[in-house]
Amino acid sequence: MSAAYKIPQLAVLLLALVLTSCASQPTRKPPPAAPVPAAAEQPAPARVEAREFRVDTVDSLLTIQVYKGGPLSRAGHNHVIASHSVKGVVYVPEDLTRAGFDIRIPVNELVVDEQDLRAEAGPDFPPKVPEDARVGTKRNMLSPALLDVDRYQEIALQSEAIQRGPQGLEVQVRVIVRDRGTSVVVPVQYEIRGDFLRVLGETTLKQTDLGLTPFSLFGGALRVQDEIKVRFKIVAHPPTEAAPTDPTARP
Repeated sequence: MSAAYKIPQLAVLLLALVLTSCASQPTRKPPPAAPVPAAAEQPAPARVEAREFRVDTVDSLLTIQVYKGGPLSRAGHNHVIASHSVKGVVYVPEDLTRAGFDIRIPVNELVVDEQDLRAEAGPDFPPKVPEDARVGTKRNMLSPALLDVDRYQEIALQSEAIQRGPQGLEVQVRVIVRDRGTSVVVPVQYEIRGDFLRVLGETTLKQTDLGLTPFSLFGGALRVQDEIKVRFKIVAHPPTEAAPTDPTARP
């Protein structure tokens, strides 16, 4: 192959910045749609003899791990996207299979590649992601090509069904991203002690299942992988009580 057809190193680095943006490019612009209603406008997911718990944004955390792909992926970065602003309501009756919830994640408050979260995520997430890559990732993540923050300010997680599983509960969740809802089943573990509720879980999703198109160049030589890994810790307490301290929370 002649030198005229080789990709210069600078071009590879520029393409890497595109990869690290975790952007999606839909094939066409979606028709106008109303934003998902705020949590307060939703009817209570459960009404029968249920205790109400409000999500504690201080102790709750949701993370999304996004992975690079393709032969040129060495020039890019994997990313950890985090929400420290999870909010919403959980209704807990005596029969937990009749529990309900409406959880909201403010899109504009998502954080990219915090050092401690990258360290916790393991060796696939080495430290010291360049600042321009972090800034570019968030800018493109919020753009009309992906989450479209100007029209859709929140991601919604709403309960559809719950059943008991071998190690806890299996929760069918309606995930609403932009103007599309997708049902997924997530195994969770829970703890209820008086006025303290904690729910832990993790699952793997595909961006295409959520209505998003992973970015790709050169026939997939440079791309964002379709699969993402989601982990969460939801801590909640009754709205009339002071928030009990999560014993596993970091100082």
